[in-house]
Amino acid sequence: MRLPSITLPLGGLVAAALAAAPARNVQPVPRRAPADVGATLSEWTIRLSATSVPAGPVSFTATNNGSIPHALEVEGNGIEQETPLIQPGASATLTLMLKPGSYEIYCPVGRDSHKKLGMETHLKVVAVADPASASTRAEPGPRAPAPEPAEPAAKWIRVTGGGPVIQILPGPFPFPDSAGPVAQQFGAERDALDAQIRSGPYSNNVAPISGRFSFRALERGSIRDSVNGVAEFTTQDGARWKAVLDRVQTKDVPHHPRFGGVIMGLYYHGMTGVHTPLVPTINSAVALWSVAHLYRNEALVTDNAQVHVMLLSHTRRDGDYALECWDCSRNKVDELQLQITPAAGEPPFDAPGGFLFVNWERSRGR
Repeated sequence: MRLPSITLPLGGLVAAALAAAPARNVQPVPRRAPADVGATLSEWTIRLSATSVPAGPVSFTATNNGSIPHALEVEGNGIEQETPLIQPGASATLTLMLKPGSYEIYCPVGRDSHKKLGMETHLKVVAVADPASASTRAEPGPRAPAPEPAEPAAKWIRVTGGGPVIQILPGPFPFPDSAGPVAQQFGAERDALDAQIRSGPYSNNVAPISGRFSFRALERGSIRDSVNGVAEFTTQDGARWKAVLDRVQTKDVPHHPRFGGVIMGLYYHGMTGVHTPLVPTINSAVALWSVAHLYRNEALVTDNAQVHVMLLSHTRRDGDYALECWDCSRNKVDELQLQITPAAGEPPFDAPGGFLFVNWERSRGR
């Protein structure tokens, strides 16, 4: 007896085959909880609670233990994400999916100026081992010693002062409404900054004088920076001053600890939250902190004068040399600024305000 033929559509055949196949118990792949990494931010360091994590979700909790706002940025392998600005004492969380590789962790505040000041570290993300092959893998042999970190390439600059020379005398800061809100972020230093807003060294009270200044600075990392140079100028009262710069300052200086040495290409001041807000926002070819032998009328005043030097974007107007902008960062970098103050515990200098502040308005560096 012939059985009648039955024609099923293709979909029916597939459905029939699936119905005949034994049922399989498919388990969902568990989703791994994010690896937690704590990041402690302060001036000028970032400390991570872990230096290596497995690939996959990673949750960064950044806590600002410093005295000014910071942020946390993670960059590498196609990722570039950052937290909002974190106020002192506050925290922020950033959760990312990270592939295996190395990631740069840094503070992006001030167009990466906080990063240049040392707020930078790295996180290694490693591939997660396959559990199915774990029992068949050979035991790893002895590890090769980690390579020594490469020394940063040395950078140097030679700067020569030129153009009109002016002495900046104590007076009110011309942008108090702009500096005031920034000064509020400076914690215990706010009272001193408020006093300098009323009468301090960043004023429009200037006097044309004469003088010359040239130096050479070398940036090669940490305490190995160096500087040598001489500034000679005659102030408005007729006194002849000479400062011999021969060593960098690596100790704490006012308006944030751990400033020191030589730093190339720093964007700071003003609204940046880096150093004092009582200077317009600028770009600098070089900023350095030094110790100098200081002479007045050829007599030694001190071997421990505290010196801050910048070759910066132009801040002062031609003619009366008043500060012309709150954000001067796009101006030509040709203004050489020299500040000399007594060391802690030493008497004020015999000069208005007890300090020396001199600008060379048409300078150059190479």
